[in-house]
Amino acid sequence: MSEHALAALAGIGVLAIVCQWLSWRTHLPAILYLLLAGILAGPATGWLDPDALFGELLFPIISFAVAVILFEGSLTLKFREIRGLERVIRNMVSVGIVITWIIISLATHWLMDFPWSLSWLFGAIMVVTGPTVIEPMLRTVRPSHRVAKTLRWEGILIDPLGALLAVLVFEFIVSRGTGDGAIGHTLFTFAQVLAVGIVVGSVAGYSLGVILRRHLLPEYLHNTTTLLLVFAVFSLSDMIQAESGLLTVTVMGVWMANMRGLHLDDIRGFKEDLSLLLISGLFIILGARIDLEQVATLSWAALPLLLVFQFIARPLKIAVSTAGSSLSWQERAMLSWIAPRGIVAAAVASLFAIKLEQLGYAQAELLVPLTFMIIVGTVVVQGVTARPIGRLLGIAQPPPNGFLIVGSNPLAREIGVALKDQGRTVMIADRNPEGIHKSHMRGIPTYYGNPVSTHASLYMDLTGIGYMLAITPQSDLADLAVLHFRGELGKNNVYRLPESAQTSDTREKRETLPQQGSQNTLFGENASYHRLASLLSQGARIHTTPLTRDYSFLDFQKQHGKNAVPLFFVDPRKKLWICSAEEQKRPGAGWTVISLMKQSDPEQENVKPAEGRVAR
Repeated sequence: MSEHALAALAGIGVLAIVCQWLSWRTHLPAILYLLLAGILAGPATGWLDPDALFGELLFPIISFAVAVILFEGSLTLKFREIRGLERVIRNMVSVGIVITWIIISLATHWLMDFPWSLSWLFGAIMVVTGPTVIEPMLRTVRPSHRVAKTLRWEGILIDPLGALLAVLVFEFIVSRGTGDGAIGHTLFTFAQVLAVGIVVGSVAGYSLGVILRRHLLPEYLHNTTTLLLVFAVFSLSDMIQAESGLLTVTVMGVWMANMRGLHLDDIRGFKEDLSLLLISGLFIILGARIDLEQVATLSWAALPLLLVFQFIARPLKIAVSTAGSSLSWQERAMLSWIAPRGIVAAAVASLFAIKLEQLGYAQAELLVPLTFMIIVGTVVVQGVTARPIGRLLGIAQPPPNGFLIVGSNPLAREIGVALKDQGRTVMIADRNPEGIHKSHMRGIPTYYGNPVSTHASLYMDLTGIGYMLAITPQSDLADLAVLHFRGELGKNNVYRLPESAQTSDTREKRETLPQQGSQNTLFGENASYHRLASLLSQGARIHTTPLTRDYSFLDFQKQHGKNAVPLFFVDPRKKLWICSAEEQKRPGAGWTVISLMKQSDPEQENVKPAEGRVAR
């Protein structure tokens, strides 16, 4: 491999990371930066030429990457999550596809002056949305639970179905050109693709699920085996019936996601990381293949077509698909607005454009630039406006800065009330019926049951929750809670109280189980549950103490000593900081100290300064 090829591969990786970082900093979809980076690296500067770099491997690489992306997305599709929305989603990926296809095809022919064959093919390509652009937008918009689930299911299911529709239209065009029975050939192809995709995908998903569930593979081989099996199943399916691979891996993932007793957290995490890398690289590569002269040729002519996408095709699809459902008009309006196009549309358009150009079809070379213009247009328009529209409709979730408290004991209740008084969303979860009842009487939302159970993952509403505090004397439950919620909330946002005593057994446990999250020690190393509960039983109460230039935090510590344990700090901008043993924070004038405090004893020794991490 030449030095230029090595530099190109490394450059794609560097550009991908930079684009993802820019997306994180600006809260705009990463696809915008990725496509721009691809255009700059490709047609603008000539530095990156994907066709020369990858040669005949270009589209096999793209196909494998899209297969992994769809498989990773389908692993999240659990049927129990869409109870009550089954009919809506079924309509969106059936009748809704047909509505979008017809409207876009007609608009493409009349507005872009494309021939009918190319217009129907472009319409078929454009029915897809896709998880690659839906997921980043959902993270930014944070719509209601039902809207998010509906968009996520639609995006993952519609990708292989849209690709299948494009294959059928392509087969019809080619068959008609060769004089074969076009309609009969197309219907036969459709039946074959469905049969192969469902059968091979189901068998592969069930077989791998059984292997994992019965522990027939060591854990360190789970991720690698799953990835290679996805490649193998995709290839086998395409060998049996061309273009059936995407449907096959989607069926495989959905089957595994809904198998009982199958734990996929590690595999799902690995696939998420891999999908991020693949998505970033693919958009840069496909962006580098765009012909700027063709884009200039289309230019403003594509704008009316984009308006048809946004204001006619999508709203009509949602109106028909959600008729008679329990969705509110606000939720339907949000569904009508969000439908960005993504990687599958770009990959399928690139593939068929090459094939049609080789067959001599006029204007086939315009498929790719038009597809990318629609992708960029839908992502820009919806990415910039979706969050304000969600707020206007009243279905955007609040920022995730609330607290889930595991434990309903008196200490947990007092801390929950203190956080609630600071305007934070608070939920208390526990299996203690008396503690849950008393928490409810204090006005705190509660969940009665094991907070780390399957039932809790289905029915405990974590809307607006960004942090977990394990405030319980049950050390095992605290450890489980940290492990359970670190994946959803982030490892820096889960906390537990320290052990009561640093015995040799405790030290060994904390050293050998670093994944328990003991690095996030709530309220400091000396703030064990038993110490705090003892202070509370001695009459301590939670106080808020403002700091000034004349009364510093050091003065606060000197005055109260061990009789006050700082719990939280509130800075002048009203940001709440969680006191912990890991990240030092010294509050100054204008800050407020929230502490558990009893009557001061001047003779008490001072305690070590509290430290903190911000809860934004």
